[in-house]
Amino acid sequence: MKEQVIQFQFKARYYISGTLNQQTKNVWFVLHGYGQLAQYFIKKFNVLVDTETCVIAPEGLSRFYVEDLPTRTRTGNNRVGATWMTREDRLTDIENYCAYLTAIYKTELEKYPAVRVTVLGFSQGAATATRWALDNRINFHRLILWSGILPPDMDFEAGKRILTGKEFLVVYGNSDPFITPERMREMQELTLKLGITPEPVIFTGGHDIDESTLLQLKHLS
Repeated sequence: MKEQVIQFQFKARYYISGTLNQQTKNVWFVLHGYGQLAQYFIKKFNVLVDTETCVIAPEGLSRFYVEDLPTRTRTGNNRVGATWMTREDRLTDIENYCAYLTAIYKTELEKYPAVRVTVLGFSQGAATATRWALDNRINFHRLILWSGILPPDMDFEAGKRILTGKEFLVVYGNSDPFITPERMREMQELTLKLGITPEPVIFTGGHDIDESTLLQLKHLS
């Protein structure tokens, strides 16, 4: 048996809150976590949207039923989620989502090169946001890892070069069940390898997007 790879055109959706025009000063790219959909995830950022701020929510290129077939049959819960990647053929997934994200960036921001760009990744989206930011094909000003950490297989030398001089924040809730002491130690080790220490922002809450913290970050932009 021989594995083959084919390249073809691919359609994918994304969502925008706010209007991109000459008055726009800030654009947030917000990347959802595992099992979420962009159309719902983007609503968590409504508090940011005004005449000068626009939010763009891409979506993982693979969608799936969150519940297994017996559970769906029993409960009627047919909720669908999306994922950025799995361990299966992961490098192809990474290449594909970086190309997809960059295509959105170029399509939406080509006419507005002066806007200030924030890239925010939540949970699984934190690794996605990092890999995309370090793909070095976009101009961004701030990287926010929310309830997630750096990908351990990142190019640390390139990461240091690209992130130097940019805002780099790590945000999480003080009762987030996924931000364990082990994960914190892992993040500390990764940032040590990176050579850049992110600014920590801790809010009262769990594994979710906190509106008051978003507003705090908006006013810092």
